[in-house]
Amino acid sequence: MAGGAKEVLTLQLGHFAGFVGAHWWNQQDAALREPTHAQEPPGELCPDVLYRIGQTLHGQETYTPRLILMDLKGSLSSLKEESGLYRDKQLDAGIAWQGKLTTHKEELCSKNPYLQDLLSAEGVLSSDGIWRVKSIPNGKGLTPLTTTTTPKPLIPTEGSIRVWSDFLRVHLHPRSICVIQKYNHDGEAGRLEAFGQGESILKEPRYLEELEDRLHFYVEECDYLQGFQILCDLHDGFSGVGAKAAELLQDEYSGRGIITWGLLPGPYSLGEPQKNIYRLLNTAFGLVHLSAHSSLVCPLSLGGSLGLRPEPPVNFPHLHYDATLPFHCSAILATALDTVTVPYRLHSLPVSMVQLADMLTFSGRKVVTAGATIPFPLAPTQSLPDTLVQFGGATPWTPLSACGDPSGTRCFAQSVVLRGLDRTCHTSHLTPGTPLPSLLHACTTGEEVLAQYLQQQQPRVRSSSHLLLTPCKVVPPYPCLFSSSCSEKSLVLDDPPSGTAVESISVLAALCSSSSLNRALGDLAKELTKLDLRRWASFLDAGVEEGDLDELLQELCSLAQCYQGSDSLVD
Repeated sequence: MAGGAKEVLTLQLGHFAGFVGAHWWNQQDAALREPTHAQEPPGELCPDVLYRIGQTLHGQETYTPRLILMDLKGSLSSLKEESGLYRDKQLDAGIAWQGKLTTHKEELCSKNPYLQDLLSAEGVLSSDGIWRVKSIPNGKGLTPLTTTTTPKPLIPTEGSIRVWSDFLRVHLHPRSICVIQKYNHDGEAGRLEAFGQGESILKEPRYLEELEDRLHFYVEECDYLQGFQILCDLHDGFSGVGAKAAELLQDEYSGRGIITWGLLPGPYSLGEPQKNIYRLLNTAFGLVHLSAHSSLVCPLSLGGSLGLRPEPPVNFPHLHYDATLPFHCSAILATALDTVTVPYRLHSLPVSMVQLADMLTFSGRKVVTAGATIPFPLAPTQSLPDTLVQFGGATPWTPLSACGDPSGTRCFAQSVVLRGLDRTCHTSHLTPGTPLPSLLHACTTGEEVLAQYLQQQQPRVRSSSHLLLTPCKVVPPYPCLFSSSCSEKSLVLDDPPSGTAVESISVLAALCSSSSLNRALGDLAKELTKLDLRRWASFLDAGVEEGDLDELLQELCSLAQCYQGSDSLVD
């Protein structure tokens, strides 16, 4: 692979993971479509880490995500499982049978208006039935979302979004999508509800062999595979699918990094006791089993708690979102994910997945928390030191792992990324002779400012930081979540021009090994001890025994204790 990129293969397991993944891939695609004359310097992030170069049966070059996704029957809507970029060889060969044929055609799902317009902007279906993608300046990805006939950005309405494929603007390889036919996405019957159900899926030869075949296809074409990132639903049976997938990867690809992002959707209702109990059990089983087979596990949620008691969703000062809409929640989580994963996607001096995990997960602390400031609140007249000083001693990011308020907790290790600030505002430009407001104002580079700030906030903590000029792209179909004070490039203005559409934002995000996990995991264990599994026979019928719960509690308590003791690196 050109440039010796250290490739990553992404596994996307579950429907909410599909929402987060759709936003994630849309943001990668938007970055690819950036013209070569853009002011951001090219090459900070290496797209070949996540994407693969391929070729259709007709010789057309493609650039598609290195991705395997699994979801349930009925989850794809109008998206074809085999993708629109390729045609099946058997279809091209024609039908040899010369006798009478009876054709049964299933009624297709209607494509929502956003995707109908999107496809017309991206390319055309030619007379030979092959999708011709319009070229773009850098030769990768698709055309911009605006054309001469479409002067305004194409923006989907929340009402038009039913499933994640309704707003995915990226073409996928035919080996990316794996549909689990034995469970239904819609309806009350045939749902994938329990951890044991998910585990059993990858015990069936049909699905296990299909996953292994797809893994081998992607892995064997990699030159420098650094590992796997798993986006996995924690609240339903996909927590079991993720656990078995992580176990398979650990067994077959020893020494590669396995970083798992455990995803939880927005608030839930107290009026659904079975769903809430299952959510609690699936989350606990998922965290314990995923941490046993992953290099690092990070729960991601806009909720305030992993337990049964509902907590208000987290607040971002410059975002207005509806926590009940997966379309909104997943956009925010994908933005955080796009930033915290920067270290192992860099063109220059990348930190491998294994190195990142080793830095954060020493002493058995395999679970970490995430946080982000979206967007980073820089005013036009401010410098980076000015803004950081305004945070005072408070944690500068909003917590995104449902582990409660991080204030007063201890940090053992952290990886922090700040992206999207113009170089001119990295350091202070005070008039010579002006008293320095802080030590940060004496720093000569932005990297030094960020490192000094983190050292002041968390003395003697094992810390890694990266500062990038490249912003995070938030063009449609990213939802309109930004407050009226945000400019086109997310600067916080007192009097912004009306009708300003935010296209890119600066983001501060972090992964932390934190003592807040002692409380969060411990509280999760306490709630489980109060459960009488005999009342939830269906969960046991799915493949979990009462003895499994006793073992789970012991492992959960042991994991929680890892975040309790003192550490030589911490005051």
